[in-house]
Amino acid sequence: MMNGDNDDVGGYLNPGTKRGSDELLAQTGAVSNGSVMSPAPNHADNNNDAKKVKLDTKNPGAPSRVIHIRNIPNEVTEAEIVHLGIPFGKVTNVLVLKGKNQAFLEMSDEVSATTMVNYFTNCTAQLRGRAVYVQFSNHKELKTDQTHSNANPSAQAALQAAQALVNQTDTQGGPNTVLRVIVEHMIYPVTLDVLYQIFSRVGKVLKIVTFTKNNTFQALIQYPDVVTAQAAKMTLDGQNIYNACCTLRIEYSKLSNLNVKYNNDKSRDYTNPNLPTGDPALDSALAIGGAPGVLASPFAAMHGLSSPLTAAYGASPAGGMPFTGMPLAGVTPTAAALGAAGIRLPGQPSPNCVLLVSNLNEEMVTPDALFTLFGVYGDVQRVKILFNKKDNALVQMSEPHQTQLAISHLDKMKTWGKQIRVTLSKHQTVQLPKEGQPDAGLTKDYSNSPLHRFKKPGSKNYQNIYPPSATLHLSNIPPTVDEEQIKDAFAHAGASVKAFKFFPKDRKMALIQLGSVEEAIAALIKMHNFQLSDSSHLRVSFSKSTI
Repeated sequence: MMNGDNDDVGGYLNPGTKRGSDELLAQTGAVSNGSVMSPAPNHADNNNDAKKVKLDTKNPGAPSRVIHIRNIPNEVTEAEIVHLGIPFGKVTNVLVLKGKNQAFLEMSDEVSATTMVNYFTNCTAQLRGRAVYVQFSNHKELKTDQTHSNANPSAQAALQAAQALVNQTDTQGGPNTVLRVIVEHMIYPVTLDVLYQIFSRVGKVLKIVTFTKNNTFQALIQYPDVVTAQAAKMTLDGQNIYNACCTLRIEYSKLSNLNVKYNNDKSRDYTNPNLPTGDPALDSALAIGGAPGVLASPFAAMHGLSSPLTAAYGASPAGGMPFTGMPLAGVTPTAAALGAAGIRLPGQPSPNCVLLVSNLNEEMVTPDALFTLFGVYGDVQRVKILFNKKDNALVQMSEPHQTQLAISHLDKMKTWGKQIRVTLSKHQTVQLPKEGQPDAGLTKDYSNSPLHRFKKPGSKNYQNIYPPSATLHLSNIPPTVDEEQIKDAFAHAGASVKAFKFFPKDRKMALIQLGSVEEAIAALIKMHNFQLSDSSHLRVSFSKSTI
């Protein structure tokens, strides 16, 4: 066991010496409960701040419910200190001595404190990538004057939010080493590598498996022990990966161990880097070139980022813990904004926004049809159907994350009787034909189209992106058009209508259910922007609902 904390704080908290508030202030540079005031020659002016902290120093050296944490980074918040203790029991007080790179954490009882100290004796605690040292304090209690109990809002907020998280966990069932993570409002793509970056901030991640269930992106994440998994759940549940979207919902999985067969963009076993990828060609190449390392996600690779995230720690959802100032290693706030919004900085390599679409039905495909279909997932700038291979086309989106949305939702979808393939193209842009060069109308520029769905930054349309489904969402319906007229229009377009329903509170919108997903794709292509009246054109998108 390490020595007590009396020497580590330069003697000013020596448990054998009782000091008045003025002396404590002069010795510490004006320490307040959970924050550090600027040192002031006239310490009497800050006397109220100094009175916030009193240390009970009975029985020095014995096990204590007060824990001393050394070597903390300067920018660490009270919330981060509190979260070190949450998995072990109720945290009742916190004191951060930023100028001394130390902190004190008071647990509700000695049993919780002992469990925490014993755990971190065998497993090094980390804050912002720096190893910190956890030991018993010689102080038996951190006392706060009643008159100043709410003097430090950040410390109070951290303690209150911590208790709320503990109460929530008590009602949700038992902890486990495997977490089930659901990403809600996934406006931008979230990859396995992004999740690894986020969850490895809390502790060592052993395995990750990602999948889609009920049209929702989910993941199973395994930690080496229950304590780390519990800390990750309490720290990250309810946080946003990007501003105001991609919200993490975390619960304990019923599984106690993940069986990972492949290391690829869907699953990863970080304890076994020699697993195959599941792609025979890639596995052969890796066998020749050596064992595979960590595979980068296409999204991260396009941006030159390890992750698009700082917002997961910068956001403060209602009732959640404030995590301002906890960016991921190697990811600056500017880079995070780049990842979230797809904005390119001067001098940065331009990420690829061009898709290769293959196995198309040559008899049915047109540039306008591809513009409409891919326009569900982003703003299409240009489309080129290849002259010598008309079952292939290039589709240029306006932003890289839109290409990822299109790939995830349209690849392998049956369209016009054929299963199309959607991948990233090697081309950086779609070239328009030179003046006078024959093209037969196979290349079209849509950069100025009024039909782009996502022109406005933060458009609400991003919140209504769903995979192709048999049910379509219709909007912009004029009051003069009734149900039968709409159903007839879809029937004339070749669709078999199974059900129809206007929205009860807004008759401008409706749901229409067709015979199959393939039918719905064809109907969307034909009916989006269909003229219903002199001034109204129908808007069509895929729905997550059924009738």
